[in-house]
Amino acid sequence: MSNSAKKLILASTSIYRRELLERLRIPFDVISPKVDETPLPGESTLELALRLAKAKAAAVAKDHPEAWVIGSDQVADLHGAAIGKPGNFERAMAQLQLMRGATVIFQSALCLMKGDAETTVNVPTEVTFRMLSDDVLEAYLHAEEPYDCAGSAKSEGLGISLLESIKSNDPTALIGLPLIVLSGLLREAGFVIPAKK
Repeated sequence: MSNSAKKLILASTSIYRRELLERLRIPFDVISPKVDETPLPGESTLELALRLAKAKAAAVAKDHPEAWVIGSDQVADLHGAAIGKPGNFERAMAQLQLMRGATVIFQSALCLMKGDAETTVNVPTEVTFRMLSDDVLEAYLHAEEPYDCAGSAKSEGLGISLLESIKSNDPTALIGLPLIVLSGLLREAGFVIPAKK
């Protein structure tokens, strides 16, 4: 069966995840999942990322039982505390000051679902931030404006200059969608990557 005969949906509002999925050159639709992303009491960052990835896929899959649905979520973990999307300059600055010289684990969870079939995995990325002055952090924020990125450090852009090191089995996980794992799951589901011309 060709890829065009299979329906694939990305359950996401993230332009970054959409751009990443486009790399695989498979036709897909994008539907915004309606999911409350509030952490549960006592929930770890890993549990939160996995739960939200599955919830996003499930929210869209229930209305599209014929489709394979991708849900994904990322939570930045600093010493066990979740660091979310800052939303504005002040919160982004506070995040970067807090993470200065520290190691942050980015939990990048992924769920592929169709009907009762579901696989949910997590790809952690260990990121160590440089010790940089407030002036450098401020200049970065004004240049990049990464207010919609967990942890404020957009590694695919200028944010890479804030980092000392990145350790991961999948370089795309840090951007928000682990394509190495996802391409394996899609092949198992019958998608052809790369597609035949």
